[in-house]
Amino acid sequence: MAEANKPEIKKIAAAKTMRKLMADHFYELDRAAKDRYPKVAWCTSVGPAELLRAMGFLVYFPENHGAMLGATRMASETIPAANAIGYSPDICSYLTSDIGAFLQDRTPLSDAYKGITAIPKPDVLVYNTNQCREVLDWFSWYGTHWSKPVIGIECYRGVSEVTDVHVEGIAGQIEAMVPTLEDVSGEKFDIDRLREAVRLSRQCSNLWKEVLETAATTPSPLTFFDSTIHMAPAVVMRGTQLAIDYYNELIPELKTRIADKVAAVEGERLRLYWEGMPIWGRLRDLATLFLELRTCMVASTYANSWIFTALDGDDPFRSMARAYTELFIVRSDPCKEKYLEEMIDTFGVDGIVFHDSKTCPSNTNCRYGMAQRLQERLGIPSITIAGDLNDLRCYSDEQAKTQIEAFVEQLAGRVGAPS
Repeated sequence: MAEANKPEIKKIAAAKTMRKLMADHFYELDRAAKDRYPKVAWCTSVGPAELLRAMGFLVYFPENHGAMLGATRMASETIPAANAIGYSPDICSYLTSDIGAFLQDRTPLSDAYKGITAIPKPDVLVYNTNQCREVLDWFSWYGTHWSKPVIGIECYRGVSEVTDVHVEGIAGQIEAMVPTLEDVSGEKFDIDRLREAVRLSRQCSNLWKEVLETAATTPSPLTFFDSTIHMAPAVVMRGTQLAIDYYNELIPELKTRIADKVAAVEGERLRLYWEGMPIWGRLRDLATLFLELRTCMVASTYANSWIFTALDGDDPFRSMARAYTELFIVRSDPCKEKYLEEMIDTFGVDGIVFHDSKTCPSNTNCRYGMAQRLQERLGIPSITIAGDLNDLRCYSDEQAKTQIEAFVEQLAGRVGAPS
């Protein structure tokens, strides 16, 4: 394709607001860490952020920092430092890139935000193993380094039906954190503050769901690659009014695109689903490739991981427990396949791209025959791309490009899409 005729990624205007929101978020954390007030809590991405906000903490999400290390490709330089102190190259590359960056006294925050020289030191570290066991190892390393308390939730795995037994078990663990959080924060727990945080989280979740569901329109006004950017407030600001305000700005812009038939992918002819972790260091390259192939990556399991429809401000502890246990990553394969079937139908998906992420088995769903079962039952074709969330040594640009181009060509012939 001639350079002059190459399609360009269509920018979403609301991204300007989001960039300021994220800058404010990190500057606020930086000031708090330096002033030692308010207290800073580290939290895993689907940890009890609502409880932490209700206890007066500012909340920092190391997985967000890990994604930044991957997206800036700094991870390639920092991972070996963690490997050198005994962390295997086969474990979570968020963990290894983040600890490696700390050992090297580096952070992408310094390049993005003038005056920030380090990640914010925590007063407490709070995990939920619904993501993986590595988050506990990750937070424990920092807890030992700084002599700070590490507390959290040991979740269930392979859950089919979420029962009251599951909910009560997780709710009890969340409630058990309160005394430690009171000691660290110096504040007494207030149930009304928790109810308000959960209410705000649910509202944010509903709006984020509405954002993602705009992609069910043909042509889609946004792509999976857009969602990896615009999910940031839903991840790091849930439980605040700021996230709600942002999505109330973004949604009308997407609805205007729909009304004006503005396609995120000009000449959209195929619609695909991304299953697995993003390949952070290659997001723009992949977005551009699919754009040139006039193929829209309309939806993903990953971006939908921050939709928590079970949250209920009237029953905060139990609804948080249910929401965290309904998460795709902790469910059984039959539940996951049912969910994917619903997504395929909702978004009019022609095929699935599975990402086999080398260091993230918990978020990789193509290793036990799921792709084949979905094709046999639904007739939905798929490919599997070998790679990783952060470690680009596990990813081949040429191999992935060849696979994707061949897959798209085959799909186009199968569905009768124009060439």
